[in-house]
Amino acid sequence: MKRRSPYTVNDVMTQMVVAVGRDAQFKEIVAAMTHWQVTAVPVLEGEGRVAGVISEADLLAKEELRDQDATMTGPRGRLADYARAGAVTAADLMSSPAVTVSPRATLPEAARLMAHHSVKRLPVVDGSAVLKGMVSRADLLKVFLRTDGELAEEVREDVIDQLFPVSRRNVRVDVSDGRVTLGGSVRDASLIPVAERLAGAVEGVVEVRCELDGPVPADAP
Repeated sequence: MKRRSPYTVNDVMTQMVVAVGRDAQFKEIVAAMTHWQVTAVPVLEGEGRVAGVISEADLLAKEELRDQDATMTGPRGRLADYARAGAVTAADLMSSPAVTVSPRATLPEAARLMAHHSVKRLPVVDGSAVLKGMVSRADLLKVFLRTDGELAEEVREDVIDQLFPVSRRNVRVDVSDGRVTLGGSVRDASLIPVAERLAGAVEGVVEVRCELDGPVPADAP
């Protein structure tokens, strides 16, 4: 069976994750992030539980504040930043508690979480906080790589056929570059806004143009 909307974090996350332990040293962390070309790494403890996350911003504090006096704090104070600038292990560098997401979360939920916390990547954890993967902004965009054919099929079968079982053959579903056009006539015109909304909710759809009208003429087949 082909994958249908809604997609979840589990569908798009990266399962091979670069992670470090609490005792990992500063240069070791930089080397790992550089080698694997990632912008953040989770810090693990115990049997794979996520204790925190280290981002590029956490590491850059050491360079940013190298030649500044710790007593020269800004309006909100930067003592935490100075403490991080002097840190050499993952336990002291990491941001904790980590902002994490469940593998069952929908992609919009993950996107809102990233936006709210201003992060680019989220550790994916189970109910025991054990790491299952990582999801990035780029991962969330993978659904837009679905083909026009896949999108047309899903809109047809899961939206049009379900809403308009009688007049579905009078409905045209065209998809080009992720843009869906719905055309034709339907018997129940009150469901047209619903069809437009549901078509737009299909993962990977960029835009919906609804040209449906109704009702179907009495002499229509």
